[in-house]
Amino acid sequence: MAAEHPAYPVGLRLTGRRVVVLGGGQVAQRRLPALIAAGADIHLVSPTATPSVEAMADGGELTWSRRPYADGDLAEAWYALIATGDRTANEAASAEAERHRVWCVRSDDADAATAWTPATGRSEGVTVAVLTTDAAGRDPRHTAAVRDAIVEGLRDGTLVAPHHRTRTTGVSLVGGGPGDPDLITVRGRRLLAEADVVIADRLGPRDLLDELPPHVEVIDAAKIPYGRYMAQEAINNALVEHAKQGKAVVRLKGGDPYVFGRGMEEALALEAEGIPYTVVPGISSSISVPGAAGIPVTHRGVAHEFTVVSGHVAPDDERSLVDWPALAKLRGTLVVLMGVDKIGRIAETLIAHGRSAQTPVALVQEGTTAAQRRVDATLETVEEAVRTHEVRPPAVIVVGDVVTVGPQHTV
Repeated sequence: MAAEHPAYPVGLRLTGRRVVVLGGGQVAQRRLPALIAAGADIHLVSPTATPSVEAMADGGELTWSRRPYADGDLAEAWYALIATGDRTANEAASAEAERHRVWCVRSDDADAATAWTPATGRSEGVTVAVLTTDAAGRDPRHTAAVRDAIVEGLRDGTLVAPHHRTRTTGVSLVGGGPGDPDLITVRGRRLLAEADVVIADRLGPRDLLDELPPHVEVIDAAKIPYGRYMAQEAINNALVEHAKQGKAVVRLKGGDPYVFGRGMEEALALEAEGIPYTVVPGISSSISVPGAAGIPVTHRGVAHEFTVVSGHVAPDDERSLVDWPALAKLRGTLVVLMGVDKIGRIAETLIAHGRSAQTPVALVQEGTTAAQRRVDATLETVEEAVRTHEVRPPAVIVVGDVVTVGPQHTV
């Protein structure tokens, strides 16, 4: 591709088509969600992967061959993303892509690629993709800024770029909402666009990572339910370390930072080090996920209150701080987070202390995302329903008559 010619913009329709990704690191972690959303048949080739990429493979969103690149891996592919740390392998894969006429993106050498990844953003069903016209003058920050201006203009109806904001250092504890990238607050998205470093949970809106310019360092907090995890102390230390380097740091969390998100632990760690921070509230999955599944947590004549509890420890565990017998006596809605593997003992405890065994229960898995599904049961049958329908975290559990108020969308 001659440097003096601009790239030709095009939208690839990848549904059901083979896409090969070489390398399971940060670049793959950023780009894979968009490829998954596009419905591509994704084949990852890499000896290792980040915890978030591994979770995508475990969840069946892609096929993972745990080995280095080998000649022939790009056969029958429509599109390839080459993002390994081995330049020799990258060059060999790039040559194979050329032979097979496969459009190929190179993370290590854009000029050697046959395709470039644009800075993308989404608003109200519109995808904005921005490419620079001059390969020699590519500036990722400028490209991302143009993208952000267009997207913000679409959101507020003006299509006028906002005035330049002075970037402030410190840490922003941002609640990203339940998973749908459109459900993050405007302030949260703006701070994300200004970040130098993003420390992200898997339960946060991962599609937003694809919008970050290449210079932004993304640190995977690896808080994968019941899998590998990054100790909270290590997260605190990372926030402090990067902030002390004068960087703008965003801690991107799922839901709201202070609803079972350990946000206050992080705030206290920053306070102890004298580091300025701001807290950006997010939409909690405790109300948004039931709502997305057609369940109101309150409803006139049905429930006048709702209670949100953590189910990460069982009712009979001495570490539990929840008064389960008292909850069983309430007539309102009970929302349980992080309780999929403990729901059997939770149901038994509620029934034992007076809640009807026929109380409706709904489990909403991957709420607000394209993978959302709802399983309905009762307190008596919910444990079996979890096994039968293979319900896995993250899932929000709703207990109460509000489950049957709206249209039923059961699995």
